[in-house]
Amino acid sequence: MAAVRYVAIGDSFTEGVGDELPDGRVRGWADLVAQGWADATGETIEYANLAIRGKLVWPIVEQQLEPALALGPTHLSFNGGGNDMLRPRTSLAHVVEAFDRVIARCDEEGVQLILLSGANPAQIPLSSVVQRRGDLLSAGVVARIADRPDILRALNWPDRELSTPGYWSEDRLHMNARGHHRVAARVLSSLGLEPPAAWWSLPPIADAARPRGAAYYRDHVGPWVRRRLTGTSSGDDRVAKHPDWVDVAPLGS
Repeated sequence: MAAVRYVAIGDSFTEGVGDELPDGRVRGWADLVAQGWADATGETIEYANLAIRGKLVWPIVEQQLEPALALGPTHLSFNGGGNDMLRPRTSLAHVVEAFDRVIARCDEEGVQLILLSGANPAQIPLSSVVQRRGDLLSAGVVARIADRPDILRALNWPDRELSTPGYWSEDRLHMNARGHHRVAARVLSSLGLEPPAAWWSLPPIADAARPRGAAYYRDHVGPWVRRRLTGTSSGDDRVAKHPDWVDVAPLGS
């Protein structure tokens, strides 16, 4: 059994959507953290990722938290609420209560919790509304853990650099590989590890193919609206990419 057993739960942010590999698989910051953790310590770690895109915060907690804890992790990372925040009638106080549940269960199981806030998708339509709701959600979560220095935190919402277009994929809602690397660097730093310096700001990705105007609304906003109207989710019928432990060895070992 590895000394570090790290499990991640969440939505598309944690699944890694936007950081697609050439073979079509998604990678994302949590995969990068697992590899960076192994590289920094020189030891193989065990890693699981139960995150599924499109999930609201309470389904994340109700469907992923207990299976994650049943794996017997040493560390668990949690982020949620990004999809809730896009729904104007959602109670942000109810979202924050989900964080309380995760904190309580990790305390009970003796698991080191890593809390993340998502990045601010400042380029999407109605971004000012999202900004206000994101500010309130972020403040609510931070207030909950103000007296808990033992909870590790990687807060991406206040990172203004991460909100700029160069860190986002063409849908403007999910980070690209550059954004995911920056988040991974922040998580590794929260663990007291030294991430590769380049991860904080990889070279910009060419954006010549990014859809704009009517093409953007047709390709990205329209499908999102249709899912809301039909009560479907991008995560329907999807399963977690790493529902059980996988060994992550240091590169070159």
